[in-house]
Amino acid sequence: MRRVGLFEAKQKLSELVERASRGERIGITRRGKLAAQIVPAEEEVDLKKVFARMDEIRKRAKKVPGVTVKSLIEEGRM
Repeated sequence: MRRVGLFEAKQKLSELVERASRGERIGITRRGKLAAQIVPAEEEVDLKKVFARMDEIRKRAKKVPGVTVKSLIEEGRM
């Protein structure tokens, strides 16, 4: 991880953000101590796709007679 001082980070913020978007991690120091990091952003999650996938899994799941979510939760508490 490359480290830069706070003053330099303020002067070169656009450059540092661009470098982070390409995968580099950049530490920002204040008085020689690490104070913050600029890191690559995680990809945004498409919640519609997540919920659609969950529905697919639910439809394929086999139901076991006599077993409920509540019973499984209570069993785990004992």
